[in-house]
Amino acid sequence: MTADAGMPHDRLSPRAKWAALVVLTLGTLLLLLAAAEIAIRVRQALRYGTASTIEETYTLDRKLGLRVPIANLSKGHIAVNSLGFRGPEIAMPKPPGTVRLAFVGASTTWCGEVSGNDKVWADIVTRSLADTFPAHRFDYVNGGVPGYTIPASRKNLELRIAPLAPDIIVIYEGMNDLSGELREVAAAKGVARDAKLEPASWLADYSLLWNLAEKNLRVWFAQRRVESAEGRLVLDAGALGDGFRRDLTGLVQAAQQRAKRVAVATFSIQLRSGQSADEQLRAAASRLYYEPFMTPQGIIDAYRRYNEIVREVAAATGALLIEGEDDIPGDPAHFADTVHFTDAGSAAMAARVTRALARDQAVRGIVAE
Repeated sequence: MTADAGMPHDRLSPRAKWAALVVLTLGTLLLLLAAAEIAIRVRQALRYGTASTIEETYTLDRKLGLRVPIANLSKGHIAVNSLGFRGPEIAMPKPPGTVRLAFVGASTTWCGEVSGNDKVWADIVTRSLADTFPAHRFDYVNGGVPGYTIPASRKNLELRIAPLAPDIIVIYEGMNDLSGELREVAAAKGVARDAKLEPASWLADYSLLWNLAEKNLRVWFAQRRVESAEGRLVLDAGALGDGFRRDLTGLVQAAQQRAKRVAVATFSIQLRSGQSADEQLRAAASRLYYEPFMTPQGIIDAYRRYNEIVREVAAATGALLIEGEDDIPGDPAHFADTVHFTDAGSAAMAARVTRALARDQAVRGIVAE
């Protein structure tokens, strides 16, 4: 009898062992990826109250030709009323003695990054004015919709907001219009392939983990491009804004036909001239995702140019100008990314808007009616 008699023989060939090892490795990798996906979704749910994507908050109204929030939607920290606006219900017809505000803009007015409807700056402004003028009743319409440019906001104003009879309209616009113009300039100069934003991959539509990884990689490459000076747009900021001026003027004038007082606010961003190079790269991250050919200084110059136009349009139309964009500190405590507010940033934005409205004689006259 041999020494190994009675012992089981290894029946797996070397090839089978390698195949088993590959299967085990792939299975482990898939489990790790699944765990990471679950962790990302849990983190988003804890932070925003839902693991859903922002696109699941909207629907296309084919009759109006607008993408609008889903009426009566409640997802995490976001609640949409029965008329399809983020915020509390809006009485129709407007109750006698009520001063109604309307806020017109895009995602920075919608405020998807704050922790609840009561942290949206439009809501805070309305409550603050009610505290300032306690003998009067105030309500509001949050007409902000992510992705809107000024033409879409004007259509939103005319078709959805105007029928609600606002007394005061506050306009906070420019981010998406500037992004579109910068991509057009970059395409014309051969720095970008075309003016369209490069779409996310199909996997990013289904996996939050992949979506986050893809965005971070795009930002990382854009930041490296800034450091290498390769493929950057040489920007003449003074040449920007002809279309923005035209569209903003039209929006303000359309609002003035529908409300007793119209205000337009300059745009605030986290990115500031006095920051270090590393701070600027971090503060510019979300803009570099959309405009990877830009530099932090170029972004600063572009927003400064658009704010100059906001001031000029306010002066030309007689609209109330809300300044103080730098009153909101340019740091991660106040901005979730380059342009979107945290709770603290939204409160600071509300403070500057409330201050301007409360001091305005025309607004005081409306309240006194």
